[in-house]
Amino acid sequence: MIKKSGDIVEAKQKIKTLYGKEVKVKVNLGRNKFAEFQGKVTGIYPSLFTVSPTDEFRGKTTYSYSEMLCGGVNLKAVNKKDPIDLYQG
Repeated sequence: MIKKSGDIVEAKQKIKTLYGKEVKVKVNLGRNKFAEFQGKVTGIYPSLFTVSPTDEFRGKTTYSYSEMLCGGVNLKAVNKKDPIDLYQG
């Protein structure tokens, strides 16, 4: 299935709206393996963003915007009032 093409500028804007908010992160580890955790978006940089886990997740918490666009990292706002859903798949 072909994924909808995205724009990296649009991805950065969506991440900026989640800054400081609780998010649910789903990471594709390959070979049908996924890791999920909840955390807070704590850093936004020109080529990557960071998520600080609120639970005991041990793994990479710095992701590039291209990983999000390619479907390797999916974010979803935890707060019900937030309509932002960045899941790609």
